[in-house]
Amino acid sequence: MGSARKLYFENVRVGEELPPLVKPTIDRVAIARYTGAVEDFNRLYVDEDFARRSGFPTVCVPGMMAMGFLAQLVAEWFKPGQVKRLSARFVKIIWPGDSLVCRGRIVDKRREGSESYVDLEVWVENQRGELVVKGTTTSRIYFSPSDEDRARRGLQVDPHPEASRPSLVDVLEREMPAAVVEARPAKTKSRSRSRGGAKVQK
Repeated sequence: MGSARKLYFENVRVGEELPPLVKPTIDRVAIARYTGAVEDFNRLYVDEDFARRSGFPTVCVPGMMAMGFLAQLVAEWFKPGQVKRLSARFVKIIWPGDSLVCRGRIVDKRREGSESYVDLEVWVENQRGELVVKGTTTSRIYFSPSDEDRARRGLQVDPHPEASRPSLVDVLEREMPAAVVEARPAKTKSRSRSRGGAKVQK
């Protein structure tokens, strides 16, 4: 078996889509295992009678379970990178018997000093193609295989100026001429008054 694919900043493209992560149908056993592992025994997840009394047709799947699937999608795709941030919004309730597909797309890539980051939009769909979870992630990845090798040997990873993105402030300072304000003495107003028919200037 060949070695697993590795992704680097220099070869990922904005707009590129991640291979979908297809999860098995979620049954009551999967829900019980998840709630036990994370010690989240919300009765809406495990108590059928309580769920019905609360107005639900049955128990529901923990939303954080689907969010964990998104983290799995990104972590497996961006090896040997690291998921640094993951945020999500739960759009639709997930029910026992649902089958989920996790998807993602690269929306930005940037350099910050010697570190490389990739931003994605990620989402989860059920078996009917309905959106159930939507989110964003930021992952840190190596710029190139040589950068990975240097980092793993504890050596300094040099910045890559050709891949760095200047900040908006840098662009404005470079492209727009500085405004020069000259200090000028304030003008004094002259007042005149009449003294015996003659005007006296002050």
